[in-house]
Amino acid sequence: MIRVIRSTLLFLPLAVVVGCTTIPREAGFSDVEKSVADRGVKRVHWNQGSSSDEAVALAIRDMLADELTADQAVQIALLNNRNLQATYEDLSVAQADLVQAGLLRNPVFDLDFRFHEGGGGTGFEGSIVQDFIDILQIPLRKRVAESRFEATKLRVAGAILDLAAQTRTAFYMLQASQQLLEMRRTVLDASEASYKVAQKLREAGNITELDLAMERMQYEQAKLQFASAEASVLANHERLNAIMGIWGTSTQWQIASRLPELPVKEVTFETVEDGAIARSLDLAIYQQQINSAGQQLGLVRPFALFPEGEIGVSAERETDGGWNVGPAISGSIPIFDQGQARVASAKAELRRAQQLYQALAVEIRAEARASAIELRAARERVQYFQRVILPLSKQVVDQTQLQYNAMQIGPFQLLQAKRDQIETGRQYIDSLREYWIAKSHVEQIVNGRITRRNSDDSLASSDSQADVQNRNQGGH
Repeated sequence: MIRVIRSTLLFLPLAVVVGCTTIPREAGFSDVEKSVADRGVKRVHWNQGSSSDEAVALAIRDMLADELTADQAVQIALLNNRNLQATYEDLSVAQADLVQAGLLRNPVFDLDFRFHEGGGGTGFEGSIVQDFIDILQIPLRKRVAESRFEATKLRVAGAILDLAAQTRTAFYMLQASQQLLEMRRTVLDASEASYKVAQKLREAGNITELDLAMERMQYEQAKLQFASAEASVLANHERLNAIMGIWGTSTQWQIASRLPELPVKEVTFETVEDGAIARSLDLAIYQQQINSAGQQLGLVRPFALFPEGEIGVSAERETDGGWNVGPAISGSIPIFDQGQARVASAKAELRRAQQLYQALAVEIRAEARASAIELRAARERVQYFQRVILPLSKQVVDQTQLQYNAMQIGPFQLLQAKRDQIETGRQYIDSLREYWIAKSHVEQIVNGRITRRNSDDSLASSDSQADVQNRNQGGH
């Protein structure tokens, strides 16, 4: 019995056209570029073996040849980080899923032969079947895939912003460690000078063995602290190398040894919270998840009773050579499974997506306000150091110097005052580093991305559930 579906013949030209569909190489990358450009990212590049790859490599070499700024380090990472390049392939996968969702299923061909026991001829029956329910589902499947494709583009844009913030933070960590190393070198020099003075005084019998031992202890501790600061600089340098994707001889780049001073203007609370909500990529991803869940429900519900169905014409050749021709239809009988579970699951996915959207909106607002508070507090600490602590520390050293010149105190008190001043400088560097990291975090939030939450985890779980539902409905 050969069942040749009439609908298959009607859709044959479309099947041929769709079967020749190719996957675009850009796969929505231009949309990602526009999204991150609106958020301050100047340039991104997807390395796909094109002629522009060499131009990108030359631009990276030029930036590494000069003293790197934070913006240049971010730019190099966005052009050269291999993890980010791997993330771009998510676009190709999502684009392929979208193309797949619009494809007709391949017809299924069956052929059976029958041989008469006493001879006298051979009979056979065969079939070419096409699922007509699958044809009806194509527009719905495409809408689901389109929502997931949009969510993927948003996630890739978020990964770009995350890498930019990560690079900027690593840059400031390196700058701070370099500045601290400079301070530790000064402390070491002062401790060494103090210990040499102590040795001469001990030789002259003017101090005790305990005093000399205490000076040596400070000197040895200063050497340990200097070595630790050196190791911190090297580790932070390599960490930034990894983020920028730099290796080999290209790692000999340099950056300014000191953190920048505070900017004149600062963002306001209202700007941070409003920008965080209005430009949130995370909320946009969840909105696409809501759209996808709603469209998945629209795909499941109409076909709950009859998820599959085949229709066509049949023909059978008997062993005597005669033919029988007629229509044929097949489908499942909804006795045990009437699709209630699939519909209920799709509804639950939609409700969950809606609740997650609302929860994330509350979290973003709270995170924006908390980050603005942290930034303001960090700025005030730096300003307090500049206005009060540093001048006071200098005043103590100046007064100690005057007393030393008047021979009212010994050299150890003067050296200790200078070490204390250096320690105050270290605390100032720490506060300045915390400010720039906090500022980078706030800029990330204003650009639409919160970094203290991995929002993709729940999305991935929801997408996985939707994929299961889609497969249960015969989707691609």
